[in-house]
Amino acid sequence: MTTIPNSRFQIPNSILGNLPVTRVLLLLLLFTVAVLGISLSLGAYPVPPADIVKAVLGLPTQDPESAFVVVTLRLPRVLISWLVGVGLATAGAILQGLTRNPLADPGIVGVNAGAALAAVTLIVLFPAVSTIYLPLAAFGGAFVVGCLIYLLAGTGEKLPLRLVLVGVALAAIMGAFTTLMLTFGQITDVTRALVWLAGSVAGKSWEQVWQLLPWIVIFLPFALLLTRELDTLQLGDAIAKGLGSRVTWQRSKLLLVSVALAGSSVAIAGTIGFVGLMAPHLARRLVGPIHKNLLPVAALIGGLLVAAADFLGRTLFSPIELPCGLLTAALGTPYFIYLLYQRRQT
Repeated sequence: MTTIPNSRFQIPNSILGNLPVTRVLLLLLLFTVAVLGISLSLGAYPVPPADIVKAVLGLPTQDPESAFVVVTLRLPRVLISWLVGVGLATAGAILQGLTRNPLADPGIVGVNAGAALAAVTLIVLFPAVSTIYLPLAAFGGAFVVGCLIYLLAGTGEKLPLRLVLVGVALAAIMGAFTTLMLTFGQITDVTRALVWLAGSVAGKSWEQVWQLLPWIVIFLPFALLLTRELDTLQLGDAIAKGLGSRVTWQRSKLLLVSVALAGSSVAIAGTIGFVGLMAPHLARRLVGPIHKNLLPVAALIGGLLVAAADFLGRTLFSPIELPCGLLTAALGTPYFIYLLYQRRQT
């Protein structure tokens, strides 16, 4: 408790501690609105900010084509890029806490690779199947890999390290099978799968928004409700059990949430790497390691990263578009090497 001088009132330290977090969240929200607004405005067909607001609100615009460009072409793409970033960043933050390893990431530990294998299999072997089943297939692939990681890693004090090592090995295996599926597919289906694997939100419509939105709306609050359990697991299994935590059950719930968020995001946008690695680290530098603060900040940073990467990929070399996954990889790879070098002794 903190006592205000010359006053009988006491302010809980938790309230004082949350003030910087609130400022960080507000700043990130402002940056997010700015990036999304710029992404809606700029492009081959520039749209004035006033027309963007009118189009989003359903009001008549000065140029009738502006409403079509904003609502039909750009807004679904912008929303999907932000939602995908939120999902991947939250999944990465959970995995880092779950494994007690700062280098964990849905792409590195194999979750994304499992989702990719299932999605590519669906695209190549069952091209006539509606894309509505793609998120379910990707979630199934990610869930299977997540269960294999958990089962093969075993138990004990070395569990966090084994979780990552087993995940890396499974990622390599899943990648090999994905390549095998591409080898035997029809050229049109393989081309579609390769575009998907590059990690892009180009050409996405409102159909994909409604497919992804329920996964984020359901599992993101669930993740926020489990932050206390995640903090407890950070103390180690022995201490967590001593505090009354059902370690196996809590770890299973957190793994399921992480897999659901990563799998659904990968299903819609493809394999966008390193967002789940970078966003939690940036959030940890801003608000510290407590997960009730870390998760929402990481989610906003992840959404901002993917939305900004998609905007830059769409405009930097126009009319050529670069997949946002390429830009996140270009930024994330040196950052990953930096983290490896920084922690080479541990």
